[in-house]
Amino acid sequence: MVNAPARWFSRPAARAWTCPPVPRDVAAFHRTLPGYVPTPLAELPPLAAGLGVRRVFVKDESSRLGLPAFKILGASWGIYRALCDRYRLPDVPLARLRELGPVRLVTATDGNHGRAVAAMARLLGLAADVYVPYGVHPAAVAAIKAEGAGLTEVPGPYDEAVRLAADVAASDPSALLVQDTAWPGYERVPQWIVEGYSTLFTEIDEQLAAVGADPAGLVAVPVGVGSLAQAAVTHYRSGPARPTVLSVEPDAAPCVLASLHHGDRVTVETGSTAMAGLNCATPSTLAWPVLSSGLDAAVAITDADTAQAAKDLSALGISAGPCGAASLAGARTALAHTTPIPDHIQTIVLLNTEGRAANPSLP
Repeated sequence: MVNAPARWFSRPAARAWTCPPVPRDVAAFHRTLPGYVPTPLAELPPLAAGLGVRRVFVKDESSRLGLPAFKILGASWGIYRALCDRYRLPDVPLARLRELGPVRLVTATDGNHGRAVAAMARLLGLAADVYVPYGVHPAAVAAIKAEGAGLTEVPGPYDEAVRLAADVAASDPSALLVQDTAWPGYERVPQWIVEGYSTLFTEIDEQLAAVGADPAGLVAVPVGVGSLAQAAVTHYRSGPARPTVLSVEPDAAPCVLASLHHGDRVTVETGSTAMAGLNCATPSTLAWPVLSSGLDAAVAITDADTAQAAKDLSALGISAGPCGAASLAGARTALAHTTPIPDHIQTIVLLNTEGRAANPSLP
């Protein structure tokens, strides 16, 4: 375990790194889900003026497939692929999976991923057990229970909840672990979950083009174990657009930032933060090789930073919880370290990964 590093890291050469793209059928799968529509990409000129760039857009995930966060994109694709793999099926309609034998989905979560797994279990007629660490907001706990899942509160941090969920799933032949972080020996399902997040970035590309905007020059991504940032780096390092990808973490749990400074994946001691969904001690083993090669910059922010960002977004009509507002707070901090602003950073996309209802801990 290492001490928290400096609050800023930059590596411009990462824009030259390349990697293979995700499978092309991910977005097509999401379009088959009940209620699927692309989430809004809202342009906010006052933020552009404040940041000193031409255009700022917010990808607003405050309502995604009936849930207040983006996590259902990864959970749905991950569960679909895992069930097809379990029953040795080719790609089949989602309805076909409702006809298979009983499976119990098991996961650990800081809130939104667990609710997404529970929602998919309900859609498929499956049981789900969700393990949550100490400190998850009671409203998030209640939302998971409202989806019909069993819930166990763990008197410890996120990493401990993950270990318990993995142990429980390993002891039950009917259980399927659906975890959005990876470790040695458990990487297939997390990889499918990361692939699921790619739909968010495919939508951004299409939406920017539809309004005649330039491709994104900077994309700010809130980070826990790094899975969403992995999806962002994979998308933008496998296509023609070459934006700067910025990871944003709470200063109470800057595991990706610390790992970048150390040049290797490390564990940090976490503290209390309103950004509960980002309160993670160790980067995913699956995400780390991608982030260590292709992530341009990382920043750590305070709860006060994200509280102010959430208020500013609310004043502009965007509902953002602490994790969702972190992208704006991180962009502000990063651009304060970047003088002059590079020419390619004139169109900024901020990922509002959760609405206020997903995590009501802000005042």
